[in-house]
Amino acid sequence: MTNTLRHLLLGAMLTMAAAQFATAAQPAKVAVTDLAYEERVQEYFRNISASSRSSLKASSRESVRAAEYSDFDRDRASYARRSNAAIDARQESHFSYAEGTYSYIDRGELRKFTGDIKGEIVKSGYFRVVQGKPFTAKNTEKLYDIIARIRQGNYPGADYVLFGTVSSIQFREEANPIDHTDTVSHTLSLELVADFSLISTKNYEIKASFSATGAGQDVKLLSSAGGTVVLNRGKVISAVSKSLGEDVIIQLEEQLAGITGYVPEGREHSGEHPPQQQEEVIIFR
Repeated sequence: MTNTLRHLLLGAMLTMAAAQFATAAQPAKVAVTDLAYEERVQEYFRNISASSRSSLKASSRESVRAAEYSDFDRDRASYARRSNAAIDARQESHFSYAEGTYSYIDRGELRKFTGDIKGEIVKSGYFRVVQGKPFTAKNTEKLYDIIARIRQGNYPGADYVLFGTVSSIQFREEANPIDHTDTVSHTLSLELVADFSLISTKNYEIKASFSATGAGQDVKLLSSAGGTVVLNRGKVISAVSKSLGEDVIIQLEEQLAGITGYVPEGREHSGEHPPQQQEEVIIFR
């Protein structure tokens, strides 16, 4: 083998190795679902119905018959009259009344609170975020069948799906007088707790699992003398979304070692993630 041929083969091998390294150095792709929720809803109902039906039938019959006499007594002829009359009247009424409560299971996805989660994942550099398809099936019982949704191709190009479900969400509005003043503190707060699972789209294994919390509030002070206070609901929701995203990425990063096989530039020697046995991830392009 000539030196020229050796150089060509060596160059080709180095090019292939560099291409493989470049591929392995790319972060994996993740799709983030909207937060699924399920709750029992009770509603009050009252049904009143009334109906009435009436009918009237009347009939009459009259007949006249001449009496039969001899010619001698014809001047004494007389007639017999007979009449019959009948009336049939009917009336029916119906009335019903019912009231009470009924309950049903409401399922769906919250089209909020995931924007900041995606943003924090992008900033972390561990994943590239891809857009998945929202859940639109009429059969809401399939909402939690994330494997079926993956198989249906709802997350094209994703190596992982971050699936979140709401376990608790609660608004609170309070008014508390401040001691030794004529001021009242009005507070609107929201706390949201969600459970998350990071699922591989290749073998459906759960690579990470945790719960995260988002919280926010708006506080306004108002004199007890009177007035109207308007609390900012949008500000509260925005704060919840941001804090939820921050909590998600903190807990996700704690479990990322050994998942993606990729460490963002600048974090190789930061000590944030001690070296551990890593799982090999092959990304087909």
